[in-house]
Amino acid sequence: MPTVSTAALARGDGPPHPPADAVVVGGGTVGGWCAYFLRTSGLERVVLLEQDRLGQGASSRAAGIVRTQGGTAWAVKLGEWSRRFYLSQADLLGIDSGFTPQGYVLPCFTTADVTAAHERMAMQNGLGLDVRWLEPDEFDRMNPCMAPGLTLGATYRAQDGYLHPPRNVTAYAHALAVSGVQVLERTSFAGLDVTAGAVTGVRTSAGPIASPLVVLTGGPQLAGVGGLAGITIPAGAVRHQVAVTEQHPDLAPARLPMAFDLAFGLYWRPEDGGMLFGMSNPDEPPGEARSVDTEYLERIRGRLHELVPVTAGLGLRRTWAATIDYTPDHLPIIGPAIASGQTLNGAFVASAGGHGMMWGPAVARAVADVALQGSSPVVDTGDLGLDRFDEHGRSRLATDPIALPFPESTVQAQAFPESTPQAQAFPESTPQAQVSGEHASSSAGKEGPR
Repeated sequence: MPTVSTAALARGDGPPHPPADAVVVGGGTVGGWCAYFLRTSGLERVVLLEQDRLGQGASSRAAGIVRTQGGTAWAVKLGEWSRRFYLSQADLLGIDSGFTPQGYVLPCFTTADVTAAHERMAMQNGLGLDVRWLEPDEFDRMNPCMAPGLTLGATYRAQDGYLHPPRNVTAYAHALAVSGVQVLERTSFAGLDVTAGAVTGVRTSAGPIASPLVVLTGGPQLAGVGGLAGITIPAGAVRHQVAVTEQHPDLAPARLPMAFDLAFGLYWRPEDGGMLFGMSNPDEPPGEARSVDTEYLERIRGRLHELVPVTAGLGLRRTWAATIDYTPDHLPIIGPAIASGQTLNGAFVASAGGHGMMWGPAVARAVADVALQGSSPVVDTGDLGLDRFDEHGRSRLATDPIALPFPESTVQAQAFPESTPQAQAFPESTPQAQVSGEHASSSAGKEGPR
């Protein structure tokens, strides 16, 4: 039997696989659900490529936030479609992602915050969401663990909630199996085969696969995936940190609606009798992150202590940092691939822009629809494609105002060192995150991957 060299496999020159009707690159939330939607839309043979194992990146290390109170109509529609999908999973699949309605508040601390919140609320209500305004006294009654008298009010939606990220991975892994998607783990994407401006297949570390349809996903690694295909994708990667406090009776779920302190990029929700909180540093340079920045963590804890005083006396049970993805305008990318200024027929790109739990299923459904029929009932994707970015990665769209404080550029800096004095090692370390503390592997992430 002839042998194939390691170099040839890396180039995708190994023995060919059977042809596929579609190939999806990336086994995270967007890629996993996209492959399932393509298969259940009628495609006979769908192949999913994952260089590691399903969900081993940001998807299993997310905070699980599902917030429909977005700053744009796109964000609202994607969040609401995903929320409804999570609620439908048990009937559809016999398993679910553990979605828990908890209620979500976005507090206002300035008159400018109040004005912006009322404008957003009018837009959200116009799209069918029952978002309502809480006056300061009502806000304080609903949030008894928060220091009273701090806010000028807040928007609130009772149906917003959170899910259990590892359970979400289990759910889409189950969906892939029962629907008949072929999953190729430990298989790297090496590039596209293109003829006359149209995709004819992919090259992988396990050999080529002929296919007329390819969807590129990849979360924080999407720009690199695009580079292998000759496609410039302005999707960046940056550190995001999450921690879970010790348990305390004042942090019982009935006393703790989810919240987002927008100005500080700080959010929280209940977690196992304590509080899970996450944060992003607006001054963090783009790049892969593998360690906890304890200095910034302590700075944010100071803000948290001001808002929720009970947390000042609590230790942290778990802390972790993960590499998350983002786009320059904080919006998703859904649409055809573009190489050298020309649309690459049969190739599509999908990014949730750091909102994998919040928007991931909807982005997956939308890109599957666009790939199969050119549009989607989930959301109008006409302005969400790669063609909204110029050659410098700048978007012609306004930035979604309800997002974590991501860097302005997606140009990646040198990766952070794997081990620093601040790092806390995760015993089952992965290429994308390190976690520390008791039961560290049970969850991880961000309000992105939300």
